[in-house]
Amino acid sequence: MSFLLLSCAGNSCARWTLRGHYRLGGPDPLDYVSMYRNLGNPALNVPEHWHYVSFGLSDLYGDNRVHEFTGTDGPSGFGFELTFRLKRETGESAPPTWPAELMQGLARYVFQSENTFCSGDHVSWHSPLDNSESRIQHMLLTEDPQMQPVQTPFGVVTFLQIVGVCTEELHAAQQWNGQGILELLRTVPVAGGPWLITDMRRGETIFEIDPHLQERVDKGIETDGSNLSGVSAKCAWDDLSRPPEDDEDSRSICIGTQPRRLSGKDTEQIRETLRRGLEINSKPVLPPINAQRQNGLNHDRAPSRKDSLESESSAAIIPHELIRTRQLESVHLKFNQESGALIPLCLRGRLLHGRHFTYKSITGDTAITFVSTGVEGAFATEEHPYAAHGPWLQILLTEEFVERMLEDLEDLNSPEEFKLPKEYSWPEKKLKVSILPDAVFDNPLH
Repeated sequence: MSFLLLSCAGNSCARWTLRGHYRLGGPDPLDYVSMYRNLGNPALNVPEHWHYVSFGLSDLYGDNRVHEFTGTDGPSGFGFELTFRLKRETGESAPPTWPAELMQGLARYVFQSENTFCSGDHVSWHSPLDNSESRIQHMLLTEDPQMQPVQTPFGVVTFLQIVGVCTEELHAAQQWNGQGILELLRTVPVAGGPWLITDMRRGETIFEIDPHLQERVDKGIETDGSNLSGVSAKCAWDDLSRPPEDDEDSRSICIGTQPRRLSGKDTEQIRETLRRGLEINSKPVLPPINAQRQNGLNHDRAPSRKDSLESESSAAIIPHELIRTRQLESVHLKFNQESGALIPLCLRGRLLHGRHFTYKSITGDTAITFVSTGVEGAFATEEHPYAAHGPWLQILLTEEFVERMLEDLEDLNSPEEFKLPKEYSWPEKKLKVSILPDAVFDNPLH
């Protein structure tokens, strides 16, 4: 890595460049990150800060070496670059470089998974962004307040700004929605202000600074439900209604065998599930399994986080038409602690509002979608509430059963108070849920 000091519109700036770029066979997806000293806007109570801009998620060359060039009217590369605003400390003469490393990590995730981001998304980081003792340990994403989308010779580029948040603010974004929490952060100068500047020394959440903001979140959850329609997670499921040795069709964790992968069409339906789930005020509909998509990819629009379940391992290994939808009598759902803690959100924030919620395994092609009776297009029905299409399981829950589950799962709201493994069972519904240690998913043969 190297630094090049420049003069940028009267303000000092630095450029963080790389020696090991993807196109040269290296580990780094970004070409460079530019760092600017931004004087802020005193009239708007915007403090001086460092402004970081990535280069490389969009197409910089148009030669198909890194990104496929699809024309000037579509997205350039992944269609966006990342930005970040960090409060400048008194006496600081050069920008800290750790935000560039953070951007590289996020860009590496995008390149490796082909998942993209959009405004309102959240990133669970579980560590201080600068490796300090800071409470700022997670991220939200929003449009950069100064940088508008630009038309380039290789397509359109938008700019998504990283906003550092505390764990409590991340949880509020999950329970409600990211855009709502971003709006609250804009109203608190020390927590971001109008330009959402991250202060790594912030020691209080917005709810500690202004307790009335929690009331706004609670009211939003009650009125709107959650806008989070799915997560990548450590999860699995077993069909308890048939012998373990019967592996004619896929199961979630197949001990000693290789579980089948999601077909391209299944993957596309899950991606469409998330896309439609993220569209506010749209009627909840699961797209049909037999939707015609070329190679499981939707080429009709720019990719976004709304398509975030597409993965490099999702190519079909058996013809889609040969995978039949199976009705199951009894199922066992398995989650790690972090994923299990989201079950109340899934039930209260999604299903009670007539929506759906999907867990997509990060360790395989397993997917679990919870659907309410108001969701159209699901292959799980009230008559057959558990149904599987390959490794994709759908579970239809009635409102009455959801209310009961919420009562029985109350301790998931305080996961620090119970020990793993933890099991919940509803025998008359033939449903079992287990919260298990991470090691079970990291090493299924253990």
